[in-house]
Amino acid sequence: MAFRSVRDLDVKGLRVFLRADLNVPLKDGVTAEDPKTVADATRITETLPTLRFLLGQGASVVLASHLGRPKGEGFEAAFSLAPVAAWLQQEGFAVKLASGVTGAAVEAEAAALAPGEILLLENLRFDKGETKNRPDFAAALAKLAQAYVDDAFGASHRAHASVSGMVADFPKDKVAAGFLMEKELKALAKVAHDPEKPLVAIFGGAKVSDKIDLIRNFIGRAQSILIGGGMSFTLLKAKGVGIGTSLVEEDKVDLARELIAEAEAKGTQLLLPLDHVISKEFRGDALASLTQDENIPGGMMALDIGPETVAAYLEVIRGARTILWNGPMGVFEMEAFASGTLAIAEELAEAADRGAFVLVGGGDSVAAANMAGVAARMGHVSTGGGASLEFLSGLTLPGVAALEA
Repeated sequence: MAFRSVRDLDVKGLRVFLRADLNVPLKDGVTAEDPKTVADATRITETLPTLRFLLGQGASVVLASHLGRPKGEGFEAAFSLAPVAAWLQQEGFAVKLASGVTGAAVEAEAAALAPGEILLLENLRFDKGETKNRPDFAAALAKLAQAYVDDAFGASHRAHASVSGMVADFPKDKVAAGFLMEKELKALAKVAHDPEKPLVAIFGGAKVSDKIDLIRNFIGRAQSILIGGGMSFTLLKAKGVGIGTSLVEEDKVDLARELIAEAEAKGTQLLLPLDHVISKEFRGDALASLTQDENIPGGMMALDIGPETVAAYLEVIRGARTILWNGPMGVFEMEAFASGTLAIAEELAEAADRGAFVLVGGGDSVAAANMAGVAARMGHVSTGGGASLEFLSGLTLPGVAALEA
């Protein structure tokens, strides 16, 4: 990946289009102009180093993002970026909310910016041209600035106008990755392309079908792949193990057999649960018990990995130098079925403390690391669930390809 960093741009006196991920959760019942409307400002604070750098270099900034899923038929108050503008103003930034997304009025507002000032465009998805990647909409966005910086890694897997379509309208030497994008790409590349070995991948979540490409991309690369969560039951069934009423993708059992055979042929140890925490019902207060082995009795469903599995997985983790974690080991949102996932999270933090590089990707894994109180100890916690999944699966991300120098 050859891309230019924002620190390499000469932006003094220029207007810079900064594509950020400001898709923050909002509170109900608070006026749009109140910064307290923003329920969690993490996505805003993640891009502040890039924003401050550009302003400090004498640029003005046209800041742009989507928020939620508006219809794409014009302004919708519920999806306005007004709360983000209010939050930035409270933090001391000289920011004005644009009157729209594109058009003559917005162009005039951008042209009036002085160095150090910010024009925050309204929600890009108020116009269908954003998600449809229409050339006319991309060109209209590009007219607003003389340089382009992408700091929205979480949107980089989308072939949208502001992510990839408009980039070709700028000279190559005026296109760069922001600090957050750069941090994400370097961390992901460290696992996907140049890992210190042994490399261990830990995959969980509901469906094996969601992570076929991810598993395949690490078979032959990773020394060990540890599987948990709902996806494990399709693989266990492929091995002839009884899975009771546990979640299974019947149409993916043959594929699961192929993955098991492929791992064996390429020398990757593919570990599946050896025991389980089971219950008759999918409820947090349901009576739970342990299986004696990998088999799950009829009428019972597995909702977490058992202690024997935890011990086996922790032993593998302790020998790793690079570790990828994507997906929980069970229904960690319910206290009765959280111990397996939390034990993995805590051991990964210990591994990071010992000097291993630990990458956490995917919303549920990040949530589990936060629940365990260990996220800050990890080597890197990715801000882009879908984007990191696709990158680590070996797929091309449109927003990343557009930045290549």
